[in-house]
Amino acid sequence: MRFKDKKALITGAAGGIGKAIIARLQAEGAVVAASDLDLSGTAADHALTGDLTNAGYADALPQRALDAMGGLDILINNAGIMRRGAVTDSNDEDLRISLAVNVEAPFRLCRAAIPIMAAGGGGAIVNTASCWGVHPGPDHALYCMTKAAIASLTRCMGRDHAHQGIRVNAVCPNEVDTPMLRTGFELRGFNPATAVAELDKTVPIGRIAQPEDIADVVAFLASDDARYMCGALVEVNGGKPVG
Repeated sequence: MRFKDKKALITGAAGGIGKAIIARLQAEGAVVAASDLDLSGTAADHALTGDLTNAGYADALPQRALDAMGGLDILINNAGIMRRGAVTDSNDEDLRISLAVNVEAPFRLCRAAIPIMAAGGGGAIVNTASCWGVHPGPDHALYCMTKAAIASLTRCMGRDHAHQGIRVNAVCPNEVDTPMLRTGFELRGFNPATAVAELDKTVPIGRIAQPEDIADVVAFLASDDARYMCGALVEVNGGKPVG
C-alpha cells in the first residue's frame, strides 16, 4: 500500500495507459481524480471532465483536484496526442493540437500543482514523455518535437523543485498496445491484430508493451521507492531502439 492516504491527479485517464495507472494506484491505496474529455469508462474516485487544450481548465485543474480530494500528492501528466508525418506533411492544426496537449497542458498543470504540493510538504510529478522524444525517429516530426520538449521540461523541473520536496520524473515508452495504437492501424488500412503481432517481432523482449507495463513504472516513479530520483527519463522499451 505505497499510496495509502495519497491523492493523485491523472490526465489522459480514459486511455489504455491512463486506466492502467488508475487501477495501479488505487490498488495501493490512492484516491484518484481523473481528467479526460470523456470519463464514463473510468473507475476514478473523482471525474474532472474537460479539455486540456482549454487554458482555463488546465490552469484550474490542480486546485479542483485539491478541492475534491482534500490534498494533492501526485500528478501524472499522461495525456498525449500523436500526429504522424514529416514537417512538410504537417498542417497548422497538427501543430496547434500537438503543442497544446503534449507541451502546454503539462506545463500549465505543473505550474499550478507545484505551489500546492510545496505548501503540503512535497509530492511527485510523473510526465509521460517518449523514447521518440529522447531519440527522435523518422516521420513523426511533431510528436518527436513535443515529446522532446516535455522530456527537457522534466529535467529542468526535477532540478528546480527538488529542494521543495517535489520530485519530477518522466516515463518514456516506445510502442504500447492501446486502443489508440490499434485505431491508428485501422485508419491506415491495416488489420490491428496482425499489425501488433508483426510489431511484436521487432522487440527484443518479444512483444510491445502492455499498458500495465507502463503503469507499473509510473507507480514506481510516483512512490517513495523512487525517493532519490529527480529529473530522470526512464525508457521502457523492451530493448527496442527507435527505428
